[in-house]
Amino acid sequence: MDTHLKRFLLHLDLERNLSYHTISAYENDLKQFMKFLRDQLGCKRVNVRLIDKLSIRHFLTYLKTQGAKGSTQRRKLAAIRSFMKYLCTREDLKTNPAAAVRMPRKEKHLPSFLDMVDAERMMDLPSKNTFGGLRDLAILETFYSTGMRLSELHQLDVSGMDLFGEVMKVKGKGRKERMVPLGRLAVKAIKAYLQERHRHLKRAGRMREVALFVNRFGRRLSRRGIQGVVRRYLERVCNLKQMSPHVLRHTFATHMLDRGADLRAVQELLGHASLSSTQVYTHVTTERLKRVYDQSHPRA
Repeated sequence: MDTHLKRFLLHLDLERNLSYHTISAYENDLKQFMKFLRDQLGCKRVNVRLIDKLSIRHFLTYLKTQGAKGSTQRRKLAAIRSFMKYLCTREDLKTNPAAAVRMPRKEKHLPSFLDMVDAERMMDLPSKNTFGGLRDLAILETFYSTGMRLSELHQLDVSGMDLFGEVMKVKGKGRKERMVPLGRLAVKAIKAYLQERHRHLKRAGRMREVALFVNRFGRRLSRRGIQGVVRRYLERVCNLKQMSPHVLRHTFATHMLDRGADLRAVQELLGHASLSSTQVYTHVTTERLKRVYDQSHPRA
């Protein structure tokens, strides 16, 4: 089964052109499934032809007992389905047992977002007189202005910037590239940061660094570093359960729809492959309007 898994991961990379992070998630999920099967069968190796619908259901039950959310269970089952489908087409497996397993129920959670007042307050927090402050403001403004994902902002290079045209090139899921517009305040913040970035890289002896956002050593700021920046400022303006860059992505989409943006346009800006992924934000705005109505209407 290990050999089959290696071939499958190579297939995802070379033929389906999936991102490193997506392939890594597939690998982790499938290795967990394989370990579960080895523990259940009491053997070191698992024959893929012994995998049946019941063993997959037992795995999902195990995940549930371990406290895995429905979304996590769905993702892992999707990975198993894709793997077994690959085996059916490439390795002469006759049937895909995962296809007959029902997907766990999808939990309905409305995304967390900032209101406009808190978003404005957050942008006033970073220092305008230090490298770190200017960089942090540019990161926050870029997230809020574009709604891009953490992985997309992490991969940004200076060469992808067109500040005159107020657009930037973003590498999205599946290695798909798209151009996204930048708001004037984001452009202003990035320009101020780039001036300080140049001096910072000169001091660090890293003038050839291509990454847009860099750390104190002049190297590309890590995903964890970006998460830390965003969390630090979110904690000062709100008490949401989630304190990740995705809050700013949700905030971008919600505020765009609140101000009358077309749903299809927001879908394209977010880089969503399916409109259903974007429609969750219409529920957010509807729920907010209901709360305002209930609080304000005398006969609500």
